[in-house]
Amino acid sequence: MFIPLVFGLSLFGFGEGLLVDSRWGATPWTVFAEGISKHAHISIGWSTAAISAVVLLLWFPLRERPGLGTIANLVIIATFLDLTAAWLPLPTNPAIKCLYIVAAVVVIGIGSALYLTTALGPGPRDGLMTSLHRHFGVSVVYVRLGIEVIVLAVGWSLGGTVGIGTVVFATTIGFSIGLSLNLLSKVLKFVAHD
Repeated sequence: MFIPLVFGLSLFGFGEGLLVDSRWGATPWTVFAEGISKHAHISIGWSTAAISAVVLLLWFPLRERPGLGTIANLVIIATFLDLTAAWLPLPTNPAIKCLYIVAAVVVIGIGSALYLTTALGPGPRDGLMTSLHRHFGVSVVYVRLGIEVIVLAVGWSLGGTVGIGTVVFATTIGFSIGLSLNLLSKVLKFVAHD
């Protein structure tokens, strides 16, 4: 289960980097990380890791327990986001920017499906969301939406990039993850029958 975890989180970080490099917006948490990185004068990967660590600290009063996947999430996504944002060419052609955004949604969906099926512990943000849901009885939908809107607004106010990439991600990532989970399930059943 460790290899799918690492590969999935690597894809997730790569997809986040694609969105950042499109310069047309990013995921809400990455918009927040981008805003923090501009003010703290650190890379977006380090900013992402620092935010994840702070979110992880919020688990303790909620009595949430991290797993191997939780720590791997913090390290691997931030590393691959940083590497992608630093080394991938910045597109100037609008068609390539669109390609970056579409590819980001696809690879984040696949990466999410891979690491979610390992059951080695939720990511820092997912653990916070489910814990708040359990403690306060508020629907996961509203907890997630509330958190995402807050971090997006704060990140934007700090100078993070919000744009068409943010909108495309928000409206399509659920479908991408759902399709990826469905395909992964079929692949695993096919492998199990051999």
